[in-house]
Order: sequence, then structure tokens, then C-alpha cells
Amino acid sequence: TKAKCWATTGWRRVVARWHFFPPCAEARPMEAKVTVRVSDSAILPQAGVMALQGKQHGAQNFFFGAVRAANRGKEVLAVSYDAFVPLAEQVLREIAGEARSRWGDDMQILVEHRTGRLLPGEISVAIGVTSMHRNECYLASRYIIEEIKIRVPIWKKEHYPNGETEWLKGHALCQHHEHEVDHS
Repeated sequence: TKAKCWATTGWRRVVARWHFFPPCAEARPMEAKVTVRVSDSAILPQAGVMALQGKQHGAQNFFFGAVRAANRGKEVLAVSYDAFVPLAEQVLREIAGEARSRWGDDMQILVEHRTGRLLPGEISVAIGVTSMHRNECYLASRYIIEEIKIRVPIWKKEHYPNGETEWLKGHALCQHHEHEVDHS
């Protein structure tokens, strides 16, 4: 019989407020060098950590971006993410490939981005990088998040208490990015 995933048991109620679900028993360390996903499914940090575990790398770096309750002096009730998923996943794979070419072809990379309406505190993006040494992990992770912000066709709209909404600047297709990022 299959072991039951902890996320489907009573533990879910205990840990749900922290968005850290213990991994399913079926979780296995990542075999692919690059894994990307754009989905309306919740991002489960522990599942990402478990997916990147392995003995070949001494460094593991994880970045989780969450929806803020306030932005630019305005209270935020929610953020809606919209994406052209096939292109978004293709661009995420390209960005991850660029990071591997630059900082180590042996590194493993996991990138997940949410779509749909998210509340403050919910995780919208997760980046996991493993490599032989920490510096490459940090550099690759920073490169990936900065490139996501300007290249990936994912758009975000903030929802405010007064009923107003606003699409935020970010993706290069919207012609809103205001500065280039130094990735050196």
C-alpha cells in the first residue's frame, strides 16, 4: 500500500498557517537538472527542498517570494497573477539554462511560479539551486529572480481595499521595466 501524504492528513491543519507542508512519502530527489512549473497550485517549500536533496552538492539555496500586505504605501488585499504558461515555462527553462552555463553545468535548479489570486503571505515564486559551492548558488538564484522579473510573461495585478486594482510594472513585454540589472 502507498504511504499517505502528510499534507492530506491532520498535520495539514497544524502546519497550514505557515505554508510548510511536510513532504509526501512518494517524494524523490530531483533527477532532472532543471525543473520549472507555472501553476495555480500552492507552492510547498518543503517539497522543493526535498526534491533538490542530494549528496553531490555542498550548497543549497532557496528563495521564496511571498505576497506583501502593503506595496508603495498602499494596503494590498490580494495579488492576481496571470501568465501565458507555455511561454513562461519555456523562458524559465532558458533562464535556468543560462544560470547553469554561467555558474556550473552540474547545478540543479527548480523554479516554480504561482498563477491565480493570492493573499498576503502566500508564496508566489520559489527558486531552488544546488551546486558544489555557495557562491555559485547565491549568484544563480539572484540571476534567476531578477530575470524572471523582466523576461517571463507573468503579470501581476494588485487588489486594494477601496475596490481598485492596478497592474504592476515588471515584464519586458509590457514595456515597463525601468532599469537593467547587473548580474556580474
